[in-house]
Amino acid sequence: MNQPAVFCKHCHRDIAKFRPPFSKGMEFITKHRKLCKTKSSARIPSSTKPRQNKRKTVTRKRKCACFPENYSVVEFPAIWNELRQNGQLCDGTIVCKDKKSIRIHRAILSAVSPYFKAIFINSLNKGEQEEKEIIVDVPSCYMSQILDYAYTGTCVVTAENVEHLLPIADQFDVVGVIQLCCTYLLQELRPHNCLGIFKFAKYYFCSELEKKGKLYIRQNFSRILKECQEFNNLSYEELEDLLRDDELNVRNEEIVFQAVKTWVEHDLENRRKYISSLLSCVRFGHISYKYFKTKILQWQPVINDEKCQEALYPAMVFLTVLDSRPGAEADLNDPLARPRIPYEILFAVGGWSAGSPTSFVETYDTRADRWFLSIHMDLTPRAYHGLCSLYNLIYMIGGFDGSDHFNTVRCYDPVANTWHERACMYQARCYVSVVAHDGLIYALGGYNGRTRMSSVERYHPDRNQWEMTTPMNKQRSDASAASLGGKIYIVGGFNGQEVLSSAEVFDPDSRQWTLIRSMQSPRSGVSLVAYRDCLYALGGFNGYSRLNTGERLNPARGGEWQEVTEMFSARSNFATALLDDMIFVIGGFNGSTTIPHVECYDGDTLEWYDAAPMNLNRSALSACVIAGLPNAKSFSYLAKAVPAAGADQAHHS
Repeated sequence: MNQPAVFCKHCHRDIAKFRPPFSKGMEFITKHRKLCKTKSSARIPSSTKPRQNKRKTVTRKRKCACFPENYSVVEFPAIWNELRQNGQLCDGTIVCKDKKSIRIHRAILSAVSPYFKAIFINSLNKGEQEEKEIIVDVPSCYMSQILDYAYTGTCVVTAENVEHLLPIADQFDVVGVIQLCCTYLLQELRPHNCLGIFKFAKYYFCSELEKKGKLYIRQNFSRILKECQEFNNLSYEELEDLLRDDELNVRNEEIVFQAVKTWVEHDLENRRKYISSLLSCVRFGHISYKYFKTKILQWQPVINDEKCQEALYPAMVFLTVLDSRPGAEADLNDPLARPRIPYEILFAVGGWSAGSPTSFVETYDTRADRWFLSIHMDLTPRAYHGLCSLYNLIYMIGGFDGSDHFNTVRCYDPVANTWHERACMYQARCYVSVVAHDGLIYALGGYNGRTRMSSVERYHPDRNQWEMTTPMNKQRSDASAASLGGKIYIVGGFNGQEVLSSAEVFDPDSRQWTLIRSMQSPRSGVSLVAYRDCLYALGGFNGYSRLNTGERLNPARGGEWQEVTEMFSARSNFATALLDDMIFVIGGFNGSTTIPHVECYDGDTLEWYDAAPMNLNRSALSACVIAGLPNAKSFSYLAKAVPAAGADQAHHS
C-alpha cells in the first residue's frame, strides 16, 4: 500500500515518498524537518531582531556534483591543519548538537562551503557585524569530518558514517564531501545493498550515482532478486520501470515472472490489483509453453481473476500456436517475443571458411538467439590465431593467412568499431594459445612455420610491449589455455610428432611451469575452459578422429580428469566462450567439413543444448565475450533486424 503523502514545510518535498530505506517512519520525518529548518536558517546566538517580512523562496535545482568529469584531489597546505590542531589564529567557533565547541578559521571553512560563507559574512543582513559563532544541529563527530575535508582536502568515509555524512554535506553544500560519499557508495554497490543506495542517491538528488545505481540493478537483477531483502519494498512504479526495461539483464523471462510473483506475494492483498499490469512486463514469447501452462496459468492469484486471464490470453494463443509447430521459431517482431538487449556480446572472429581464411566477424545475441555477420574491411583474413578480451577491447594475436605466419597483433574497439595495430610479438605464432590473466595477455607455444614452440611471451597493454617469460615444459601447438585461481593452465596440443594428453600449470608469481595430471585422451585442436572452479577440456583430435567428448578437472581438489556429457557434434579447432553462465562451443571441423553448429553446456543440468548456428561454416576461428558495452544495442537483434519505428515504440529507461 502506498504511504500517505507527508510534505515538508521547508523544502516542500513529499517526505514519505522519498524516504530512503535506512530510516523509519516518524523518526526520519522529524529528522528531515530539523535538517531543513537548520538549512533554511542557521541558529545564531547573537541578538538579531526577528524579521517581520517573509522572504520569497527561490527553488534552485542544483547541478549534480557526484562525479564531475574534471574532479581531482587537491593538496591543501599542511599549515592549515597544523593551525587547526594547535588552535592558533582561529577566529570562529562551531557549537555542535552535543554542546561541543570547535574552534575554526572562518575563511578556510567558507572556502569549501557557500553555506557557512553566507552566515559568517552575514550576507542576509548586509551592513551588520559578521558572525563569529554558529550553532549547528549536527553531532561533533560529523562536523569534524566536514572540517577534516575543509583543512586537508579529504575525510574518512565509512559504511558507518556515510548515511549521515552525505546529508550533512548536502545541507552545508560541501561539494567535495558529497563527491567522496558518492564515490564510496559506488564502490560499495553489491546485490544486497544496491536498492538502498539507489533510493538514497535519488532522495539526495545525486543523479549520477542514481544513474550508475540503476545500471548496476539492471545488470545484476537475477542476483538482487535472490539476495536483496529490500526488493520487496520497491514501489509498483519502480518495479514496473525495471521489468519493462529492454536492458534488464535476465537469462530468461521466467526470472521476470518470478520477480512479479515474489513482489506480489509479499503483500498479496494490497498488491493483487497490480498483477495484470506487471504480467504484461513478461515477454512470454521467450517462455516455454509448459512453463506458461504449469507455473503461470496455475498461479493461485491468476486462476480466478478475470482481468489477469484477459491479460494472459494473447500469450496463451501465441504459445499454443508455437508449441503446435515443432521446430518453428517465434516471430521476434511480435511484441510478446521482443528480445531484450543482451548484457554480454559474443564475438567470433576470423577462421577458415570455404577453403580460405576469412576476416568476417559474427556477433551473437543470446537474448534473440541470432547471429549477425559483418565484414571488417581493415582486418586481414587469418585463421589459427588467438583472441581474448581485456578492458572491453578485443586482441587478435598471431595466426596464418594460407601463406604467412604472423607475429602481429590487432586490437578492436567495439565502441568505436575500429581496429588498431599493436606491438608485434617476438615470434610468429599460429596454432597459438592465448589467455588474459591479471591485466596481461599471454601467448603460449604455437607454430612459427618451422617448429612447434614451447616459448611464452606476455603483453603489457599499458606499455604496449611484449616480454618473454619462462617457457613451458613441452612444445605445444594447437593446444588451449585458461586462467583459473590465479594460475594459467594449458592442455594438449601437438609437438610435431604426437598428439599430447599432458597438461601443465604456470604460477605468475614464481614464473614456474609444473606438469599436472594428464588428460584421459590426447587432444589437439582442443578447447580448455575455466568454468565454475573447474577446467573443461572439450573436443579436439586424438590422432585418429575428431572428438565429441570432454573431461573436467578441479585443480583445487586434485584427482583424475573426469568425463563430462558428450557434445552433439564432434569437432576440433573450434571456438569457446562463457555466456549466461554456460559454455558455448562454436563451429570447428568435424573430420570431413567445417561446421556452423553451436551448442551450449549448462552446469546446472549437466546437459548440452542447441543454439542458433553461425551464418558461415568455419573452423580455426576464435571467440570472446565482452560484457556491459554502452553500445550493446548496436550488436543486438533490436538494432539489426527491427525497424526503427518499432524500436521507438518500446519503453526505454
